[in-house]
Amino acid sequence: MADDNDEKTSETSTAGTSTAGTSTTGTSTAGTSTTGTSTAGTSTAGTSGETKPAEPKDDLVATQHELRVGRTTLGYTATTGRVVLRDEVYEDGKFTGFKAKAEMSMTSYVVDSPGANRPVTFAFNGGPGSASVWLHMGLLGPRRVVMGDVGDLLPPPYALADNPESLLAVSDLVFIDPVSTGYSRAVEGTKPEPFHGYQGDIESVAELIRIWTSRNKRWMSPKFVAGESYGTLRGAALVEHLQTRHGMYVNGLILISSVLDLSSIDFENQRNDRAHALYLPTYAAIAHYHGKVRRRSLKALLAEAEEYAAGDYRHVLSRGNRLTAKERTAAVRKLASLTGLSEDYVDRADLRIEHWRFFGELLREEGRTTGRLDGRFSGPAASRIAESMDADPSHDAIAGPYAAAFNHYVRDELDYTNDLPYEQISRRVNPWSFKDFEGRPIDVTPLLERAMRQNPHLGVHVAYGYYDGATPHFAAEDVIAHLQLTDEQRANIEHHYYEAGHMMYVHEPSRRQQSKDLAAFVTRHSPTS
Repeated sequence: MADDNDEKTSETSTAGTSTAGTSTTGTSTAGTSTTGTSTAGTSTAGTSGETKPAEPKDDLVATQHELRVGRTTLGYTATTGRVVLRDEVYEDGKFTGFKAKAEMSMTSYVVDSPGANRPVTFAFNGGPGSASVWLHMGLLGPRRVVMGDVGDLLPPPYALADNPESLLAVSDLVFIDPVSTGYSRAVEGTKPEPFHGYQGDIESVAELIRIWTSRNKRWMSPKFVAGESYGTLRGAALVEHLQTRHGMYVNGLILISSVLDLSSIDFENQRNDRAHALYLPTYAAIAHYHGKVRRRSLKALLAEAEEYAAGDYRHVLSRGNRLTAKERTAAVRKLASLTGLSEDYVDRADLRIEHWRFFGELLREEGRTTGRLDGRFSGPAASRIAESMDADPSHDAIAGPYAAAFNHYVRDELDYTNDLPYEQISRRVNPWSFKDFEGRPIDVTPLLERAMRQNPHLGVHVAYGYYDGATPHFAAEDVIAHLQLTDEQRANIEHHYYEAGHMMYVHEPSRRQQSKDLAAFVTRHSPTS
């Protein structure tokens, strides 16, 4: 995902350790300033003679722009920088004021004279530890990265172009960088760990949404939340939190490369065989792309793989060592025919193909590995005898263009300067705390069910990439299919599929189609009066 770490780490499906953040209710005043700050502010002397950090202030910068969309020219204001979040402080039960706790970076786009009924979409990526640059510069924003695609990647320094398919055509946009990503940081002199976990992350993102909505007088606007990868898990929980904590009901939830239940993709912690079956159609799609499975169209192959994964394969896995020799031989042949792997490898893997190993094995004879974020990509293997790939070639292809584009864009076009590094993928957030799920799977589907019961108008848009090896489409489908909803609630969920990877907008035809699909979803779920 470019929001998933490209190293060989997996999202755990049971609770970890560390701390959860406390609820935030900041009320700092927003300003528009013409200078972005660098790292630390100036310090002031305390009463005892020690120095203490200066009180942080918002450092937002506003600039005016235009975007041509069809025959219409949209005038809009881009506002970027950092907003200070503050805690309410109580001593002996008495309210004593506010205390700054974090400076969160964001970029908003608001068209001129938006009107009361114009929607606003709050967007972020995942990780955990990813900035929002990928959705911002790849799909939704008014300017986008030009980087090429598989087999035709552009060389550095890459390029930027207007994005006439931007969601800005139908919705104002707010891109949010969670704490320790982008330019977001805990305030000077404090530790960031309260934000490096499931609950603290949700509360801080929700607080920024509340502040922005209140200061920009948008409580009466239709509201949408868009997340990618871990951002879908965050997004589902966030919608329930916004509705329950703040009474801020949302019109739509956009889930791009969805993973609402981490146990659906867990190979390591539970050994329940579920992930092996749910990954199988993705393996088949990637093998088909690289010419390892022939004589069938992608559509026909996926149908066959999904049928086997949902039926006979689960039965085979459940039998363990009780399989007869005949049954095992049949299963080996079937899996090899679907995945492009040798029968010998499938047999030695005990019919259970782990994803990192698959990416390293499929093209081993050519000395290459396939991508995890996007299985269409491939790259030279560091070793032909390694158990699995050493790095994700799809992430390698994507990271540079997005870093160059954003770092240029934010300074040259948005007039914001900051000497901090813009953290596209932050390692600082690890270990990520899932203490709220201690002893149980990390699964937010009950929260999505609750949000849809609270708000019968909540629409859900789910986008799947067939070549996504990080959040496979069949696993996401399986989780959605098991939501406990009424027929009326289930009718509010729509599904869209793309012949692309985790960031399906890297594939130009998919980007264009996805842009249309999202615009239609937002329009359909936004009241006209």
